[in-house]
Amino acid sequence: MEKNLKKATFAGGCFWCMVSPFDEQPGIHRVLSGYTGGHKENPTYEEVCSETTGHLEAVEITFDPEVFPYERLLQLFWSQIDPTDPGGQFHDRGESYTTAIFVHDENQRELAERSKEELSKSGLFQKPIVTPIREASIFYPAEDYHQHYYKKNPLHYKMYKKGSGRADFITQHWGDSQ
Repeated sequence: MEKNLKKATFAGGCFWCMVSPFDEQPGIHRVLSGYTGGHKENPTYEEVCSETTGHLEAVEITFDPEVFPYERLLQLFWSQIDPTDPGGQFHDRGESYTTAIFVHDENQRELAERSKEELSKSGLFQKPIVTPIREASIFYPAEDYHQHYYKKNPLHYKMYKKGSGRADFITQHWGDSQ
């Protein structure tokens, strides 16, 4: 990895919907779908969905903080999720679909905590912000067919994002710019 590149890891429910908002932004070098936060080595999609591994579906983003600062990544992350839902995201329920910010260093922790506090005070949500901030752990890339799903299966992806309730939620809370 180039010396100025950093990693950011976010769990925001279904990882299919978490790639496209970050992908192709200036300063973003790679967005990888995968699993993190659990106890089983090299889990499969089926194992993670069985809720027995402790993993969350997540994205690992390799970025240049000089071009796309971590603070902007946090803003973009918050605008893709329902941070008040402790049981999953939208129609996807269960631990593997819950949200989390996985921090890679103390600076990321401080910035994540500050952004969470700002969101809590913003009045945008009536319920408490429940997205935890956790230490980054081993990230296992998901199977190839999950990578960049929005590009490989654009029609199914759009139908899923709309049908799950995510698209309407984002528009309602963040406007059409998302």
